[in-house]
Amino acid sequence: MKSNTGRFITIVALCLGLMISLNVTFADAQSLDELSAEWWQWALSIPTSVNPLTDGTGADCMVGQRGATWFLAGVSTGGTVTRTCSIPQGTMLFFPVINAVNVNTPNVCGQDAKNIPVATLRAQIAPFIDGATKLSVKVDNKEVKNLLQRVQSSVFAVALPEDNLFDKPCTDAGLGNVPAGIYSPAVADGFYVDLPPLTVGKHTLSFHAENTGGFVEDVAYNLTVVPVLLK
Repeated sequence: MKSNTGRFITIVALCLGLMISLNVTFADAQSLDELSAEWWQWALSIPTSVNPLTDGTGADCMVGQRGATWFLAGVSTGGTVTRTCSIPQGTMLFFPVINAVNVNTPNVCGQDAKNIPVATLRAQIAPFIDGATKLSVKVDNKEVKNLLQRVQSSVFAVALPEDNLFDKPCTDAGLGNVPAGIYSPAVADGFYVDLPPLTVGKHTLSFHAENTGGFVEDVAYNLTVVPVLLK
């Protein structure tokens, strides 16, 4: 897809925090590369009607979650949102503070039949992340330091449902809808955080991100960590 259509480029900002410590130990770079790809596979596979990126209350925060690591999402179009969400005790939390994705889609949403090389896909979204500014994350009103790490994802494929996040922007641009299917290659870029489990109880989490191109986002989470009873 052509970059002037905003093709398959989604910006995400969200908030999370760590109650026990204000410093974060990141996973190794390879692990973060893979996690960022898995985050996008999760986010893009969920229909728009129940997608955490379009959720205004937090009601959909559990959709598609599994395993010991949960993904959280912000708002793909920017703006302000407050969400209430519960997560199980002992769950790792991985999320982007601000990020973008680019997907090769021959003959869909303005792209011609020729495949776009991975290097070109990366180059098209890098300027948006280069322009990220005023990034901050607070936990219970305390700024979390040493939090952000820029990550370029590994190359991945995405499975889009019929009701997918790209249908509306492509249709609004007069380029038709985006059919359900498997699309590849895809790449992502952004600032991510990999957090150890939060303590049981309630946490207030807030996030702010801006971009030199005019993108602004403020997200707040009322997050409850629920104890897990093991017999």
